[in-house]
Parts: sequence; C-alpha cells; structure tokens
Amino acid sequence: MSGPLVVAAGVSGSGKSSVGLALAERLGVPYEDGDDLHPDANVAKMRRGEPLDDEDRRPWLDAIGRWLAERDDGGVIACSALRRTYRDQLRTHAPDVDILLLHGDEELIRERQASRSDHFMPVSLLHSQFATLEPLDPDERGLTIDVEQGIDSIVQEYVDRRSG
Repeated sequence: MSGPLVVAAGVSGSGKSSVGLALAERLGVPYEDGDDLHPDANVAKMRRGEPLDDEDRRPWLDAIGRWLAERDDGGVIACSALRRTYRDQLRTHAPDVDILLLHGDEELIRERQASRSDHFMPVSLLHSQFATLEPLDPDERGLTIDVEQGIDSIVQEYVDRRSG
C-alpha cells in the first residue's frame, strides 16, 4: 500500500520543514524540503529581502510538482503554497496531493522566524507572505492546522483527521 502525498504548506516560520519531516517519519514516506529546490536566483532575491513574484515561483513549483509526481509510494514536501493558483499548479503534477496548511498568528510566527539564524528568508518578508496567503477553499483536498501546538500534536491531529 502506498502512502499519501502531502505538502506541508504555510508562511515562512510556520514549521513546514519540522512538521513535514516529522509527518514523513510517522507515515514512513520520503521527505523533501521544497526550499532546496529553489533556483539560485530565487534564493539570492529572497536574501536581498525581495519577495518572489509568480514568474520566480513557476519553475520552483514545477520542480516540487515533479518531485511529488515521482513518489509512487507517497511523500511529504515542505512548500509555502500560499495561493490557490500555486496549489493548483502542484496538482497539475500530482492531482491527489493533500495540503497540510500550517496556520498561526503573525506575531507568534514572527517570533519563531526571528529565532532562526540559518534561513535565507528574512523576517522583513513575513508580512508579504501573510498578505499573499489564501486559505484552503472548500473544494481543495487538505487540512488547516493551528501551529500554536507542538510538532507531535500537529502530526497527530493530521493523522487523526485523515484516518477518521
């Protein structure tokens, strides 16, 4: 039996990488951090404090979509997937992908993001990410889970809600 395909989505600092890795371990499927699939030009732009535009995101989202499509036995990937159009682009590659949208208060996420020293996304871009964020539409396959709880609780909530 194959595992699910899941995108751990949300703004920078919402816990996509940590939750995604923990979820992949729990489900016994491969994990990938979508940030590692960004073209160098995107990383350089974000390091300069410049938000990405849709043209910047298109090849990155296609790379993530291809990664998902290649996972016959399931997989979890971290990817912001902030807009419906971005999630739809991922679905062109992997129609059955499940979106785990990690959502939280902007101030809480700002505090978490500010405590990271090893990430290319500056805190200054967080507000633009919240402005871009679109909640899951009722017809989208996925769940929104609050990040105020710990990683293990988020993973358990996802597993419980998906199996129930």
